[in-house]
Amino acid sequence: MDWYRVKTAVIGLRRLATLPAEDKQACIDAYRFFQRMQAGEKTETADETKAVADYYKVLNNLLSVFDLEKLYIPPWYDEAQGLYGNQLLCEQAVLRELNLAEPARSHLLDMGCGRGRIAWHLATLTGGEVSGYNIDPNQIENAIGWAAECGMVDRLHFKVGDHHRPLEYESGSFDGCYSFQAVWPFFKKEELDACAREMYRVLKPGARYACSEYLLTPFFDWGNEKHVALHRAFLPTLAATQSMYPADVCAALGRAGFEILLSAPSESEAWPLCEQKRDLILRGRRVVRALEAIRVLSPWVEESLDLLQKGGQAWTTAERAKIADLNWRIVAVKPA
Repeated sequence: MDWYRVKTAVIGLRRLATLPAEDKQACIDAYRFFQRMQAGEKTETADETKAVADYYKVLNNLLSVFDLEKLYIPPWYDEAQGLYGNQLLCEQAVLRELNLAEPARSHLLDMGCGRGRIAWHLATLTGGEVSGYNIDPNQIENAIGWAAECGMVDRLHFKVGDHHRPLEYESGSFDGCYSFQAVWPFFKKEELDACAREMYRVLKPGARYACSEYLLTPFFDWGNEKHVALHRAFLPTLAATQSMYPADVCAALGRAGFEILLSAPSESEAWPLCEQKRDLILRGRRVVRALEAIRVLSPWVEESLDLLQKGGQAWTTAERAKIADLNWRIVAVKPA
């Protein structure tokens, strides 16, 4: 995997260097849009969704340079392992929660699948199929290419899709579905029910939904100025548009018909891994500055990394204060 990560970083740098000017500007505009949202500007869901797509089109390449291809930070289960090893442990934990009766014959749904690497891992573990969707065509193109490279096009299926629209899958299609920091940060409270109903519709009776998702903890207080200031600083860095409490998500799942089996904080904090990535980005910025000096990269890359680091520090403070959780666990079952 070391060679794979080096190759991924080089490809990410090449893509950043050759991005069309309009894509770079759209990314910058999206980040500023997220900041205005946190300052209190009223926004429409369609505009939020466009901003997320514009941001992730660039962000997935930027973060792939720093070993964050999967675009999520897991709990720090094993101090002897880095980000990637702990991601694998997190994915294995979620798979166990799905409690598949026949893994090799299973068909899972990856909600917000990114580049398809989590889907690949779970399909490898189960021997079954995984379908995934994501709002960013760039990442879906990458996922489809990865499935072909691995010789798994018969078991990995990817397409562009939007959480806010009806899912383009038949009712009762899946033996389980899951998400990793990819669903609940993009819904207003009044939109949760529609998503929960779609999840319920596409699952088979007895199938489960399991996740490791960013949510506020019950200790977060919107009346606390320090809490709100931290939230304003870290949310754009997460490329999220909304922040929900676990109770809000579980209530929506319950109204859709699910039985909630688990709603609990992450088993370990993520901030130590966030700080590892912060240190890696600090070192990597020297390379970025050198590439900017010879005009291979533009100054906006350095500016983006600076914003990510400042937001990341705000996140560390928030998580250590236990007012937010990157990996809140929810397990819900569709009654048989």
